[in-house]
Amino acid sequence: MTQPAQSSSGSDQQSAYVSAGVDIEAGDRAVSLMKGFVKRTERSEVIGGIGGFAGLFDASKIARYQHPVLATSTDGVGTKVAIAQALDKHDTIGFDLMGMLVDDLVVCGAEPLWVTDYIACGKVVPERIAAIVKGIADACVVAGCALLGGETAEHPGLLGPDEYDVAGATTGVLEKDNILGPERVRAGDVAIAMASSGLHSNGYSLVRKVLLTDAGWALDRDVAELGRTLGEELLEPTKVYALDALALIEAYEVHAMSHITGGGLANNLARVLPDGITVRIDRASWQPPAVFDLVREVGSISQPDIEATLNQGVGMIALLPADQADAALRLLNQRGVRSWICGEAVAGDGTVEMVGRHG
Repeated sequence: MTQPAQSSSGSDQQSAYVSAGVDIEAGDRAVSLMKGFVKRTERSEVIGGIGGFAGLFDASKIARYQHPVLATSTDGVGTKVAIAQALDKHDTIGFDLMGMLVDDLVVCGAEPLWVTDYIACGKVVPERIAAIVKGIADACVVAGCALLGGETAEHPGLLGPDEYDVAGATTGVLEKDNILGPERVRAGDVAIAMASSGLHSNGYSLVRKVLLTDAGWALDRDVAELGRTLGEELLEPTKVYALDALALIEAYEVHAMSHITGGGLANNLARVLPDGITVRIDRASWQPPAVFDLVREVGSISQPDIEATLNQGVGMIALLPADQADAALRLLNQRGVRSWICGEAVAGDGTVEMVGRHG
C-alpha cells in the first residue's frame, strides 16, 4: 500500500525503470484508488494516513491495560489467489487474508489492533490492486481493526503480468491474566463449533489438483450439488470471526479456542489441549457442506485424509464449561454465526478423537 519511491534522477531514469517493467505512475494511481477504502478502517488511535514510510498507532490504548501482552500473526492466502486470478475477481481475497491473520490472534483472547499488507505482482494494474485492498479493508471493518500500512511490489520477470500474491501481518493486545490456552481446559468442557463459509483458504493445492487438474473441471461449470458454479464456490470468502469470538470471550468463561485452518479440525484443536485432556468430536453433530464431499468423492480421498486437510465445515472451536454452552450458542447464533455443540473434553492424552459419522 505504501506508494513507490520517486526517482530523483529525472524522467530518463524513470523511463529506464518502466522499460525494465516497473511502472511508478501505475503504483501511484493504485495508492490513489485505495485511499478511500483504507480510510474506512481507521480507528481513533491511527495517526496520519497512507503514503508515508510507516504506519503510526497511538499506544496509549495499550497503556490502559494492567499487564498488556502484544500478540502478532503473519500469513498469506496461498494458492486460492490462482482462483481469483483465473476469474479476474479480486475484491474478496482480502477476506481470506484477514481470516488467516486476525482469527489466529483472537484464539488467545487478543483484540486485533492493526494489519499491514504486502502485495507482490508481476505488473501493477491500479484497478486490480485497489480491488485487492478494498477486500482487505472491508474485512478490517468486519474485524474492527485498522489497515495501518503495507507495500505493493512490482516484480516483472519473477511473476507474470496477471500474477500476484498477498500476505500480511497483524498485531493485537490482551491482558496477561486473560490469555486463553491449554492450562485453562478442564474435563467436562464442551466444544462449540462455529460454521465455516466453505473451504476458507486452506487445502487449495489439493482442491485444485483434484477438481481442476485431475478431473478437468472448468471454473464456470455449474455444479448441481453446490447450487452454483465451481468458481463461485472456490472463491467464497473466508468468514472472519474476530468480533464474534471476542464477544463470546467477553460474555462467558471461554477456556480455549482453535482456529481451524491448514491441517484440519483435529490437528488444530489438539494445539490448545493440555496433556491430560482429550476432546471427543462427534461427526454426527453436523453435516459438512457439499463441497467437502465433492472433493472427497471426485478425488477418491479417504475420510482421515480429507479431515487432515480441509476444515469440513468448521472454522472455529471454543472450549468452555458445559453449563454456559446454551447461552454461548444463543449469543453466537444471534450474531449470525451458526454454531452447535460438537464434542466434549474428557480425561485423556492431549489428542482429539473423531467419532461417529456425519449426519
